[in-house]
Amino acid sequence: MKVKQAMHSGAQWVEPGTPLTELARLMREHNIGAIPIGENDRLVGMVTDRDIVCRGLAAGLDLSSATARDVMSKGIYYCRDTQDVADAARTMEQKKVRRLPVIDQDKRLIGILSVGDISRTGERALCGEIVQAVAARAA
Repeated sequence: MKVKQAMHSGAQWVEPGTPLTELARLMREHNIGAIPIGENDRLVGMVTDRDIVCRGLAAGLDLSSATARDVMSKGIYYCRDTQDVADAARTMEQKKVRRLPVIDQDKRLIGILSVGDISRTGERALCGEIVQAVAARAA
C-alpha cells in the first residue's frame, strides 16, 4: 500500500511565529497531536503536544508569548506520497517518530502519516515495531 492511501490528507502548516496558545487550540479543534511548521515555502519544523508541555510549560516559558519556534523540533523527517507504507514505517522506526509529514512530487505538504494510520492499513506488525522503537527513546 502507498502512503497516499493511508495518510491523513489536507495537512497545513503554520508559521514559526504562531503562538503556542494558538497551536494548542488548533490541536484541540482538529483532534491532532502535531502541527508542521513552515517558512518561506519550506517545511522547517514540527510541534507536538508533548513539545508544548515539555519544552514550553515544563521549561518555564511564558506561554502567553512563546511561539512555535521556541519549542519546535527542527530537522524534519518526511515521506513521499508514492512511497510504500512499509518504507515510511521503517523511517519512523529508525528516526523514532510517531508521525511523518507527507510531500508530493512538487515537494508540497499534502498530509501526515501517523502510527495510527499504519495500524488501520492492517500492518499491525509494522506498527508494533515503530511503537517499540519510539518507546525505547523515552525509557
